[in-house]
Amino acid sequence: MAVSPRPDGAERPEPAGTVFRHPGRHRVAVFVLPGVIPFELGIPLRIFGNARSTEDDRKLYEIVTCGVTPGRVRTDADFDIVVEHGVEALAEADTVVVPASHELGPVFTDGVLSPELAAAFGRFRPGARTVSICTGSFLIAAAGLLDGRPATTHWSSADHFQRLFPRVKVDPDVLYVDDGDVLTSAGVAAGIDVCLHIVRRDFGTAVANAVARRTVVPPHREGGQAQFIRRPLPEPQLASTERARSWALDRLHEPLTLRQLAARESMSVRTFTRRFREEVGTSPGQWLTQQRVEHARHLLESTDLGIDAVARQAGFGTAASMRQHLQAALGVSPSTYRRTFHVTARP
Repeated sequence: MAVSPRPDGAERPEPAGTVFRHPGRHRVAVFVLPGVIPFELGIPLRIFGNARSTEDDRKLYEIVTCGVTPGRVRTDADFDIVVEHGVEALAEADTVVVPASHELGPVFTDGVLSPELAAAFGRFRPGARTVSICTGSFLIAAAGLLDGRPATTHWSSADHFQRLFPRVKVDPDVLYVDDGDVLTSAGVAAGIDVCLHIVRRDFGTAVANAVARRTVVPPHREGGQAQFIRRPLPEPQLASTERARSWALDRLHEPLTLRQLAARESMSVRTFTRRFREEVGTSPGQWLTQQRVEHARHLLESTDLGIDAVARQAGFGTAASMRQHLQAALGVSPSTYRRTFHVTARP
């Protein structure tokens, strides 16, 4: 039995597979149902398929598309697709991605899997990671994989999702939720966000940023779904918080106050806070912490600066403060994160 590296650097047994043919790559199965939306279907292949090692340019993921049975699958467009593999792919995959479908039937109306879908979910390999894109979350919730766990879905379906699955802790405002071995994403393009996040989690920021550049998308989008939900608002106003955000990003190492940010836009603190949340989907303080966490991650991965220096440059002031924020955001300490994701420069 061969062995292949996991993203965390450890080795795992690599059983002989019938579907996946490239030992050493992380195996991703995209599980499609009739009515699949082509845009969401293409996201995993586009993002994971472009992920390459920064050391030797080898591909890091192997992606296959599968259905309940091999053969023709309807899409919600004016064309069908043909999948080569059935549920046997699910038994071999390290990660299973479930994109949205417009033909979920009793899954969407009653929160219940058909016998064939229940059997398919029963084929998932123990320890495999499950990822939903948009309303694919209904499928994994119906399979019981989200009971007692945080999750999200498209904002327009969030209330219905919560009624169907009251044991799920639904957050309708975020672009994705990472709960370890189960990740859910919001509507449509949020599938790009969650897949880039997975690449970043698996292989580090440098790899994820390279994928984002190749795909011509931002490596990390600010805010959540709140910025995309249509709400009754006063007459449009020209004032924005963009200048304040740009100004803050150039000064993350400095102690920044809400009053300073508001002054950049010539607004009162109250008006600025309201406008900021409308535009970004989160409070100025939460946004600033997110940016500092991302900057700290970049410094830990790409430099040899000491932990204290990273904390100062990222604006946390002390290593203890940075440790607290990284633990809350990532679940690991700065030193553990660096050991996992630090990229050694090529000679």
